[in-house]
Amino acid sequence: MTVQAHLESLEKKHVALEEELHLALTSPSINDITIADIKRRKLRVKDEIQRLRSSVH
Repeated sequence: MTVQAHLESLEKKHVALEEELHLALTSPSINDITIADIKRRKLRVKDEIQRLRSSVH
């Protein structure tokens, strides 16, 4: 997998996590631990995107 393809994959994953987070925040049955987990996963993906972008430039 090329770096560009990996970046695109991570960006799609980030968008999916953003949607998952939005749904979790609007659902009263989702607990705070689940929301924190989604936020952590989203942040890890964002950090990986930034790391890859900085290594390319």
